This record gives sequence, structure tokens and C-alpha cells, in this order.
Amino acid sequence: MPGAYAGQRRLAARRVLPPFETKRRTVTLGTGAFPLPADNRSIGPPAIRCAGQERIFLSDLAPLAEAVAVDPLVSHPADYHVFHQFIERCKELPAISTAVVWPLSNVALRGAVEAAVEGLIKPTLIGDEAEIKALAAKMSLDIGPYSILQADTEAKAAQLGAVMCRSGNALAMMKGSLHTDELMRAVMQRDTGLRTSRRISHVFIMDTPAYARTLLITDAAINIEPELEDKIHIVQNAIDLAHALGIPEPKVALLSATETVNFKIKSTLDAAALCKMADRNQITGGILDGPLAFDTAVSQKAAGIKGLVSPVTGHADILVVPDLESGNMLAKQLEYLGGAQLAGIVLGARVPIILTSRADSAKTRLTSCAVAVLLHFGAHPLEKA
Repeated sequence: MPGAYAGQRRLAARRVLPPFETKRRTVTLGTGAFPLPADNRSIGPPAIRCAGQERIFLSDLAPLAEAVAVDPLVSHPADYHVFHQFIERCKELPAISTAVVWPLSNVALRGAVEAAVEGLIKPTLIGDEAEIKALAAKMSLDIGPYSILQADTEAKAAQLGAVMCRSGNALAMMKGSLHTDELMRAVMQRDTGLRTSRRISHVFIMDTPAYARTLLITDAAINIEPELEDKIHIVQNAIDLAHALGIPEPKVALLSATETVNFKIKSTLDAAALCKMADRNQITGGILDGPLAFDTAVSQKAAGIKGLVSPVTGHADILVVPDLESGNMLAKQLEYLGGAQLAGIVLGARVPIILTSRADSAKTRLTSCAVAVLLHFGAHPLEKA
């Protein structure tokens, strides 16, 4: 109809469509039918079929799309509700000494400096000293207050970072612009690294405009195809992190493609076993349910349609994915298509490891530092005066 709104959920703005001419056709798009203008412009393929077998070119769907594009590397809509709370809580806590490994990109160095200025970390910059100083000068960053530890290569920088953390000279490690494999190789060394009795795992912490809760996704970066024994540690690590973030009894959704146990789908068998282990206090501190599909984990409506009754469905705080590939895709889809902001942290090591993508913004790194601070003081509470 003339003046109708075309909108996509969760985007920040709407615009009014121009009046339509009298001849109308409809094309089914998502969950609804929308009127299209009469003058289809044959720009070229691709095209889709619509009512009456007329060809509607995708270029003609432009009036149905929002004018606002969400690029997580640039900006986001304003309705976030999680990450600022983490940074606010950290204002009551002292900064923690942090080994910043190879901060030789703009966002890596800026993220470390901004976290220091914010009072979250006391960084030691590990890398080629001349290159770090040249990059700081180019970016007009003052790195005078911070120590620099010389390392000629990424591998050497990662080793020095692990030594600092192992010796107690750093309470956290922060990934700079080196590849994750290079950093984790030093962390995983049995005699010189940062391993503990826990399995090391990764958690994405998501601030998603469409979801009212803090959302943790694990493991999307470290464990490629975890076995049941690995998932015990992955789940417990995530529950412990949730406690540090202020979620006293997190609801844990064990994800799969279905809500019923299927002997041909390993993730459903693992989910059933993990739930029973939680019943027997082999996993503690959270409420587990699974297998659950993604929709039933985050949507009460979807769970109701499927007849599922659970304290977890529609209220999940933690999403445990079957493997790294599915978890990484889920997190990146929420970021790039859902407008979510995310932070990243590695758990199960001697110290929190701030692990973000090399493409992540300085703001993402800042929030990841806040998570590391909360995690450290969750395990080592300040003594009350």
C-alpha cells in the first residue's frame, strides 16, 4: 500500500516506500508477502519466481530492503545492552598486568593502548621494538608509559608471553596481530606453556541486539572436533566464565540439528550424556538441556510450537556447539548478518587469554580485556579491607 514500511528486524532505521501504481504483484519474501512496483526493471539476472509466474529480478527488491547496512567493522545500531556493563564493573577493579603478543597492526596496538587508558590492563608490548614504536608514531599513540619486550619473530614473542604468564609477571595474555596457531602453540607446550588439568577452550561473548541476554558460544576457535570428554571441560569452562560475568546459574543449551536423540548424530548423544552428567554433579553451576536446535535454544515461541518445556529453551545463556566449524560460522553470522558485537577469551589456561580475530576492532579488543579482568578477579577475589 502507499506509504507502507519495508523493514528488516534489528536494523536501526526505516524508510517510507514510494506510492505504488495500481497494477500489483506480490513476491513471497521470508515470512510475508509484499507489494512490488509495477515497473519491473530488467537489469539482468538473477531472477526469482513470484505469483503468476512472472519474473521478478532481484534488483526490483531494493525498495523492500533497509537503507542501513550493518558492518561490524565500522558501526552498529545503538541498542546494545551487555558490553558496557562489563566495562563499568571493571572500573571498581585494578588493572591487571598483561603480555600483549605482537601488537603490530593498527587495531592490535590501539586496542592494547585503549584498554590501558581505560584502566583495564597494564600492558607489556612484546615484539620488534623499532616496528612497534614506528607504528605508534604513525598512529599518534603515546606508548611511553608501557614496557616493550624485544622479540624478532612472532614465535619468539609468543614464547616470551607464555614465560611472563607462567612466572607470574603477567596475569593475562593478549593476542596481537599474529595468527592464533602461533600463539596457541606456545600456550599448549606441556613444560613451558600455560596448560592446566582443564582442557583449554574458547568462548565468544556476544552482545546481540535481538537477544536480551548475554550470549556465550563455545567452542568456536580451539577444539576442532571435541569428544565427549573434551566437552565436559568446554561446558564447565563456559559456566565458570558466566559466573565471573555475573550470571549465577547459566542456562546451557547443547546444540544439534534436532531436539531428540538420534544414534546417527553424535552431537545428540553427547548432549544427552552431558545432561545426565550434570544431573549427577559431574558438571556443576549451570542448568543443562539438550540436544536443542538453535531456534528452540533462543526462542520460546519456537520451543512452544515444538512442544518443548524446559527452563533453558528460549533463555539460553551458553550455546555449546558440536564442533569448531559450526560454532565459528554461528558466531560470525550473528556478527556480520545480525549486527552482534563479540569478545573472545580462552579458558582453561593458567591465565585468561584475550583471543580475538585479527580483523576485529579496537573496541572488540577493549571488551575482551574487560572480560579477562572479570575472569581473573572471579577466580582471585580482592581481599576486603
